[in-house]
Amino acid sequence: MGKALTGGYLTLAATLTKASIAETISKSGAGCFMHGPTFMANPLACAIACESIDLLLEQDWRSQIKTIEAALIAQLTPVRLLPQVADVRCLGAIGVIELKQPVDLHRIQPWFVEAGVWVRPFGKLVYIMPPYIIQPAELQYLCESILQVIQRLDH
Repeated sequence: MGKALTGGYLTLAATLTKASIAETISKSGAGCFMHGPTFMANPLACAIACESIDLLLEQDWRSQIKTIEAALIAQLTPVRLLPQVADVRCLGAIGVIELKQPVDLHRIQPWFVEAGVWVRPFGKLVYIMPPYIIQPAELQYLCESILQVIQRLDH
């Protein structure tokens, strides 16, 4: 939740729960949920979260997510044909390419940097969650860069 609120620009801790659980926690000796890194609700992170929420609500974000999803499906689906790819999944503004083997992060990360994109694979997954304000040309470049990097992997 914290990453979503700040767009990943700065760390922020956020906890979502039911009212009954929040009330129980608030009745404890500390009076709050005591978990997470120190200073994770710092003023700068909170200011970024507020701006992020304002930016989100200023636009037709639901329509934008549908547009991003359609572009991800169209641009990532061809990656499924590569022999090193097990699956491609897209839902909303999230695109996931599942590889057959875990990636060697020390090998693949420089290729993404060289391409000018920041993608951080995790295990067998190469995934992206582009911001809702991404422009079509930027999203196309991102997807094309991912395809080029995955093509460089051993089969």
